[in-house]
Amino acid sequence: MTRSEFVAIVRNGLWKQNTGLVQILGMCPLLAVSNSVVNALGLGIATTFVMSGSNLAVSLVRNLAPHEIRIPVFIFIIAGLVTLIDLLMNAYVHPLYLVLGIFIPLITTNCIVLARVEAFAAKNRALPAMLDGAFMGLGLTLVLATLGALREIVGKGTLFSGIDLALGPMAKHWVITVIPDYRGFLLAVLPPGAFMGLGLLIAARNWLNERFAGDSEPLAAGHCSVPGHAA
Repeated sequence: MTRSEFVAIVRNGLWKQNTGLVQILGMCPLLAVSNSVVNALGLGIATTFVMSGSNLAVSLVRNLAPHEIRIPVFIFIIAGLVTLIDLLMNAYVHPLYLVLGIFIPLITTNCIVLARVEAFAAKNRALPAMLDGAFMGLGLTLVLATLGALREIVGKGTLFSGIDLALGPMAKHWVITVIPDYRGFLLAVLPPGAFMGLGLLIAARNWLNERFAGDSEPLAAGHCSVPGHAA
């Protein structure tokens, strides 16, 4: 894999084709679990492992599975990896596992995972496919964590609330109080707050994209009009 291919995979996953802000896929877990940073990171990391592993597995068997049954084969692979993640989380981070609940098994039916398997992994070699899944998952995780932080600060005035669910009782003092003596804003941690927060993130991403594009246009035009150089 060349450096340009690697850069394209990273850029697509984190920014250009970000699953949460551009493709707008997987809205159910994105909006339901992003009421805190810890919950958002838990689901995001689990989804990233599933996406990376399923992309790798599908790339390895893409020439062995008949075209007519490729979708059932893909779903079987994804379901196996989700079951593995589900059992591991149940064993090692059980309190967080209970909070995330049904959204862990539902990774199997998440359109983000199947979309990347079908669109990229089934057509590319193992290493690019695995990296594509990893960075697409990481892009989703960053959106989840940012949205979770935004909702948690506005809704509760804290950051990393519930971190002890993942790291044990010793981590309780790691919670950061951003706004002391804050009474909270219930709307932020309810579904309407998730929609508004996601809308703000999409708007911010679009604004940054247009600004960067606008800054590059004068540079390109100036480069073409340097005196003494032929057009």
